[in-house]
Amino acid sequence: MAASSSSLSSAAHCSLLLTAALVLVLSHAAHAHGAGLSSSFYDNSCPSTRDVVRRVIQDARVADARIPASLIRLHFHDCFVNGCDGSLLLDDDFFSGIRTEKKVPGNNRSARGFNVVDDIKRALEKSCPGIVSCADILALAAEISVELAGGPSWSVPLGRRDGTKTNIQSANDLPSPFDSLEVLQRKFRNMGLDNTDLVALQGAHTFGRAQCQFTQRNCTGGQPWGTLVNLDVVTPDVFDNKYYDILLWGRAQLPSDQVMMSGPIAAASTAPIVRRFSGSQKDFFKNFAASMIKMGNISPLTGRDGEIRKNCRRVNKKLY
Repeated sequence: MAASSSSLSSAAHCSLLLTAALVLVLSHAAHAHGAGLSSSFYDNSCPSTRDVVRRVIQDARVADARIPASLIRLHFHDCFVNGCDGSLLLDDDFFSGIRTEKKVPGNNRSARGFNVVDDIKRALEKSCPGIVSCADILALAAEISVELAGGPSWSVPLGRRDGTKTNIQSANDLPSPFDSLEVLQRKFRNMGLDNTDLVALQGAHTFGRAQCQFTQRNCTGGQPWGTLVNLDVVTPDVFDNKYYDILLWGRAQLPSDQVMMSGPIAAASTAPIVRRFSGSQKDFFKNFAASMIKMGNISPLTGRDGEIRKNCRRVNKKLY
């Protein structure tokens, strides 16, 4: 009986170890695909979260019509580097060994809206200290910015935590205004995003501005470098599907936009999606919202990973 009991105990122990290992593997797999995020994450801990974010953005856009487009770009450029962890918001910090992603070519002198993120964080720290992450602020700010500009709204999955490091190598490979379609497809595919996601997310260029040196026509008419041009010449501050009409006319400002309509690769992949979205704003809005949720689920930090930064520009330390 003693031997039998020992054998049973050993088998049970092995079973428990296997179960624990399986749970660990599954949790890592779920973590990579955004599991653990929930649109109700702050319902109890900070129920005013969305209202606070919305109020700050509404105030900011009164003085700067570009702010909604700038904020959604921050979320995009954050998620494409290290996943959606707020790494883009970190400033240079010699003592923490952090080199900012803000100075890489894809962000330098073009990524903006950081002051609005700071204002949102300060307001949330007053309402709910230490609760809402900077990564979640970016995700919420993107959705609210689109809605305020006339675009779709969606339930934003929340519960991300903030990273404590940057990734300059990855930031140097952000999608570029001069990328070919093949390169864009590769960069999106590496993030788990398909051709529909690519065409839908590029549709965020339906509002906002670009510096003329990044456009197809460059700085024509004697424009100095840095002159801002509307990405959507029809309705530049409205989130709608007019952007796709511009692609059909061959008049996109950015080379990386027009490539979705040019060449044999486009004809077989992205061009039909452009035509579809041009013909149906409802279809575009539905797919844009779905693709934003999908992008927002790229490798989030959840549970005990990362931290909730007190200052979005700095990792948490007693020094700060």
